[in-house]
Amino acid sequence: MLEDLLRNEVFWTALAAWALAQFAKPFLEYLETRRWVWGLWFSSGGNPSSHSALVVSAMLAIGLFVGFGTPLFALAFAVAMIVVYDAAGVRREAGRHAERINILIEELFSGQPISEKQLKEVIGHTPLEVLSGVLLGAVIALASYAIFR
Repeated sequence: MLEDLLRNEVFWTALAAWALAQFAKPFLEYLETRRWVWGLWFSSGGNPSSHSALVVSAMLAIGLFVGFGTPLFALAFAVAMIVVYDAAGVRREAGRHAERINILIEELFSGQPISEKQLKEVIGHTPLEVLSGVLLGAVIALASYAIFR
């Protein structure tokens, strides 16, 4: 069973895409803002979307290694579409809500010490961050296929 996992090209492709996306986040943030945010290694949000990179690389790797005409590829495609939509749509909108609620809390309690914890505002992605994740996932899957086949 462990041997099967260790030889699973799709698993390693998806893991590599996710890890590379997470690793790149602080460096891309620095290029954009000129400040280091090392916590991006351990958080959601940011550029590129590691969720998008993971599911797109898995989907494309399944197509390349198993076949594009299989039910497994169809399932991977459906899951990838849900995750990409969620990353760019639902989670991004939730981040906007958190941002506005945090402003309301600051305005409501200005000048008074409060212990209310700020809501996390970076929980989704911009369309560019999602596209970066999609492209990264596709490149990693194609590179994996070239290496393992």
